[in-house]
Amino acid sequence: MRDDPTVIALVARARKGDQNAWNELVERYLPLIWSICLRHRLSRPDADDVAQTVCLRLVEHLAVLRTPAALPGWIAVTTQRECVRVLRAVRRREVAEQPMTVDLAADDEVTTMIEHELERAERQAALRAAFAQLPALCRKLLTLLMRDPPPSYAEIGDRLGTPVGGIGPTRARCLAKLRQSPYLNGYLPGEGGGDV
Repeated sequence: MRDDPTVIALVARARKGDQNAWNELVERYLPLIWSICLRHRLSRPDADDVAQTVCLRLVEHLAVLRTPAALPGWIAVTTQRECVRVLRAVRRREVAEQPMTVDLAADDEVTTMIEHELERAERQAALRAAFAQLPALCRKLLTLLMRDPPPSYAEIGDRLGTPVGGIGPTRARCLAKLRQSPYLNGYLPGEGGGDV
């Protein structure tokens, strides 16, 4: 697990009662929680319950978390355990309890899946942080270009007040700035990371 300075700083601020830091932690890791719930095929109400329980456990344990950089792993393991607990409770409610054919807590495939989901969530969080540091023009331009389907260069030029001939070079400069972001260290090809 990487020692992400952003996570460490957010944990420190949240421990001191900073509501914005807490909100950012929840926003950062809620997709991870949801993806684990989805993999366990929980219903929407059960997934909501799991997410609330994990956030409650985080509030209870944030002050005693020994290694703030380990927070993503802690969230993944806590979510997995809570999903298993909910699945067992659902089965008990169905009266005819059916034995689990797979022990989700010890299944190597589930563990590998959680690791991949955690890595994906970390990459996405790093990309969001790097994107947020770009100048406003770059954020607007890249957002427009990422639409499906993207607007024409003429439409983009009109919206941004930029000549059509400058859109391509501006896009290249913006992407270069994005790649240079320290948030993406370790994630770009050639640095031991995946594609961004």
